[in-house]
Amino acid sequence: MITKTIVVQGMDDQEDVNKVRRALHEVWGVNKVEISLNRREATFTYDETAASFQDFQQAVLDQGFVIDETGGNPNAHDM
Repeated sequence: MITKTIVVQGMDDQEDVNKVRRALHEVWGVNKVEISLNRREATFTYDETAASFQDFQQAVLDQGFVIDETGGNPNAHDM
């Protein structure tokens, strides 16, 4: 299992949080999703044999959000 954190620009309210949460939960292999609206971060744990980090990025992008590639902590660590 791998845990990653992304910073999601444009995630401004609870409705946006729900959209991001649903998008991440729809990716095959996801195990756990935690979202902080205050920090605009989404942290998720997934099975790297079932999905790639890019699958999760694309799921968020498909909802109309932007992923901050520079300002956030990529926080990639194996569990």
